[in-house]
Amino acid sequence: MKPFRMRYRLSLRPAWGLIVSLLAFACVLLTGSQSRSQQQPTISVDVKVVNVLASVRDKHGAVIHNLGKDDFVLEEDGRPQNIRYFSKEGDLPLILGLLVDTSLSQRRVLDQERNASYSFLNQMLRVDQDLAFIIHFDREVELLEDLTSSRQKLEAALKLLQTPDMSRPASGGGQPGQHRRFGGGGTLLYDAVYLASDDLMKKQKGRKALIILTDGVDTGSRLSLETAIESAQRADTIVYCILFKDDAAYGRFGGFGFPGGGRRGRGRFPQESLPDGKKVLEKIAKQTGARLFEVSGKQPITEIYREIQEELRNQYSLGYTPDKATARAGYHKIHLATKQKDLSVQARDGYYLER
Repeated sequence: MKPFRMRYRLSLRPAWGLIVSLLAFACVLLTGSQSRSQQQPTISVDVKVVNVLASVRDKHGAVIHNLGKDDFVLEEDGRPQNIRYFSKEGDLPLILGLLVDTSLSQRRVLDQERNASYSFLNQMLRVDQDLAFIIHFDREVELLEDLTSSRQKLEAALKLLQTPDMSRPASGGGQPGQHRRFGGGGTLLYDAVYLASDDLMKKQKGRKALIILTDGVDTGSRLSLETAIESAQRADTIVYCILFKDDAAYGRFGGFGFPGGGRRGRGRFPQESLPDGKKVLEKIAKQTGARLFEVSGKQPITEIYREIQEELRNQYSLGYTPDKATARAGYHKIHLATKQKDLSVQARDGYYLER
């Protein structure tokens, strides 16, 4: 304490001289700082790196997992691009979203979907590394379980899957992008894809994939199919579609298996006027870089999940910086291929550049 008191007393004696000296010193520092700032201007760097996840198969459908960067050829809007980043993504964290159609047309296959989905998540997710969430959609879109690595929470959410109570009116008023629920009427497939992509996936980094179990028939979304696909593309999310169709679910005149339709089944959509669910799901999967699967006697849902699991564990990640000639805001087409002609590459066909 003594040295401190001595310094304090000494500082009081030449007070004005010290103040003048300090002001002069401050001016020198300020002048020097301004001079350095003029000599070393701040440079702002904004580099857009486009990441592309890809799966490769041979002509027999077997997954190829031993390729290197030089085995690929990449173009954007028809212009060759230099692949700057390359890795095999099987060991990197995965963000997975499961979207389950619980509309009346799925009521007879819901148990199969629930059981197979739990087995898939149980095998696919690695503790403290991967995360998953579960959404169901019918007249409403509802997040049953937010992102978690807990198998117990995911199993509990899957147990909640059930077809809607038609005696209860659908909730209204919500807007796409709300976190928990929004709805109106019909089957909200497109709204569900938008909600999962824009409200959940867009905030995450790394590998991201959605899996949809549905017959592909949307009869009530506020948003369009194109908007749903765009939301997945902007979120850098691939979307696997599993077509699980129960032909007996739709009566001749609609009504989801209740002859003649009527109020009980909301039979407003004759089968002849329903959208082609398979074409819808093909479009979603292809434009986001994933695949469409169709459940059948030869290909049960358990086998489909096995194939998806194999792909997700054997992906390639390629990154590039677009050249200046293509660096404009908006949508850009991507074409990724291998130099080996008999191999097929599965990857998204474009991305949106923000400004």
